[in-house]
Amino acid sequence: MNSLFSGRTLLVATMHGKEKVIAPVLEPSLGVKCVVPVAFDSDQFGTFSGEIQRLKSPLETLREKCKAALENTSADLILASEGSFGAHPYLPFTVANEEVLLLMDLKNGLEIVTKQLSTETNFEGRWISSEEELREMMDRIDFPSHRLILKDAENHAKVMLKNATDLDEIMRQFQSMINQNERVYVETDMRAMNNPMRMRVIEQATHQLLAKIHVCCPACHAPGFDVVAHVPGLPCQVCTFPTAAILLRQFKCQKCQFEKVENRADGKKMEDPMFCPKCNP
Repeated sequence: MNSLFSGRTLLVATMHGKEKVIAPVLEPSLGVKCVVPVAFDSDQFGTFSGEIQRLKSPLETLREKCKAALENTSADLILASEGSFGAHPYLPFTVANEEVLLLMDLKNGLEIVTKQLSTETNFEGRWISSEEELREMMDRIDFPSHRLILKDAENHAKVMLKNATDLDEIMRQFQSMINQNERVYVETDMRAMNNPMRMRVIEQATHQLLAKIHVCCPACHAPGFDVVAHVPGLPCQVCTFPTAAILLRQFKCQKCQFEKVENRADGKKMEDPMFCPKCNP
């Protein structure tokens, strides 16, 4: 598997410094050399601050990023990441950061995807009307290591302050916006280079991607032998009736189409009767 990537250039499709946490993980393990495309504009696919809306799913956006970054280059191995922020899908009242990474290998016809969901995020945005509130938010998000964006509107802002690290400049701009609108929408800057918490999640996702790469097809040994479907039917521990819980995992190789079915990863054999449609209809 190592020979598949060793000695090749890995294009990291970013303009926000993500290669700083991706390269140290992948270069020594895969034998690749990570480089960043020249003059690549990832903001064209969407910005966290709202100037450009992301119109497609994270995976579709990643494919577009990869294709755009590959223009005017001879590279055939590329990696891109896409972050999303908002309510946790399973934990009520919890904010989450999901990072999706896509490794696209045009030479071998492979796509390897991984997702990392984390509650370690300072994602926040709210209306603020006083310097005291602004300073409290700065302390909470650990400014200036994590930066802020000031806007005159939550969406479709006409006035916006980004990238500022000087406290006096921020307070001057804040007061100017207050004088015009009486309040300012302040949000955490979620761009990777301005948010170390997010950068750590990207690093975790890179380790997870590497683990996936190391899972090879039993038939042709291509990397990225991954789960493509989950089969429900875990039996109830009281009546053995099939429940909606996962029973099996279906793996499939992208390269040779070899398929394999395995039990669920945690070794669980039976489901609690409270989740059984027969015992607890």
